[in-house]
Amino acid sequence: MADMSEQPASSLTGEAGGSLASTSHEQVVFCHDAATGLRAIIAIYSTELGPALGGTRFYPYPSSAAAVNDALNLSKAMAYKNALAGLDFGGGKAVIIGDPGKIKSEALLRAYGRFVQSLGGRYITACDVGTYSQDMDLVARESRYVTGRTEAHGGAGDSSVLTALGVFQGMRAAAEHAWGTPGLGGRMVAVEGVGKVGSQLVGHLVADGASVLVYDVNAEAVRRVIARYPDVTAVASRGELIASPNDVYSPCALGGALDEAVVTALRARIVCGGANNQLAYPSVEKLLTEQGVLYAPDYVVNAGGVIQVADELDGFSFERAKQRTEQIFDTTKKILTTAEADGIPPAAAADRLAERRMSEIGRLKGIWLGS
Repeated sequence: MADMSEQPASSLTGEAGGSLASTSHEQVVFCHDAATGLRAIIAIYSTELGPALGGTRFYPYPSSAAAVNDALNLSKAMAYKNALAGLDFGGGKAVIIGDPGKIKSEALLRAYGRFVQSLGGRYITACDVGTYSQDMDLVARESRYVTGRTEAHGGAGDSSVLTALGVFQGMRAAAEHAWGTPGLGGRMVAVEGVGKVGSQLVGHLVADGASVLVYDVNAEAVRRVIARYPDVTAVASRGELIASPNDVYSPCALGGALDEAVVTALRARIVCGGANNQLAYPSVEKLLTEQGVLYAPDYVVNAGGVIQVADELDGFSFERAKQRTEQIFDTTKKILTTAEADGIPPAAAADRLAERRMSEIGRLKGIWLGS
């Protein structure tokens, strides 16, 4: 994420660089508890399809402006992701500002839970970067509107399991579109970020016969992956990973991975990864198309995690959630086929499908069912 200097609230920016006042979000809530050091932002983009569902990211943002921007972008992406996954949930996201390794505590998480509870169910939270199922157990001691909990507390556990499966299915669909077969055997896949999602994606790729390159700023994460999958190759830098002669580039770290410099250096035919908001700015996708790179929209392929935590709200069935996650293959294939037929970028095709569902199903709220 690019460094951003501290700015006054009036100049904070949201999606597409608009001012905070001009965003189309329904609600943005600033949360502060001085005693615990909690500073958080909850952004609700839309509740057309139902309560806004999205995780809580705990990250040391360089400024409040950067945190707001991330919350706005991520919450919008969640609305589209939930719509395309066929879920009856709107889109929301929360960010907690700070280094979780330094300030995360039971008191802070429970204070945050009270803010979530104060929204009366308009926002349902879960895990994201920097938060885990055990953290959601603590949040849930103060709020009913929490999912992604540990199995010991009736939850589904780690949502990265199905997130990685969904990315793998999306990658298979992209491979079929590009090369005529969904198999990744014999292909070189470059995975950036081997944390919760990336490391499990590596497992799927190795099992499918792919050759895998990895890079992560966390050297320990790389060591864990190499220890588990000795045939995986680690590279020394992100630049080396991107410029390597690979078939698929899979960004699985933070957002904004694809900018003009990265796309120009890419040698991959396909981009498909687990990170949210991979395009640093909208025009990047046009550049990808011009470079002959097939982009599988991130919020389509990484929906497995939200499918899992949404299923938990109905009494979790792993097999049911897994089956729904595997449908990401068909959804991705449909989007790529539509994009090619209509002569538009894949993200534009995905947006159209998501907006159509939000419009068609959202209008049903006008049919009164009584009380």
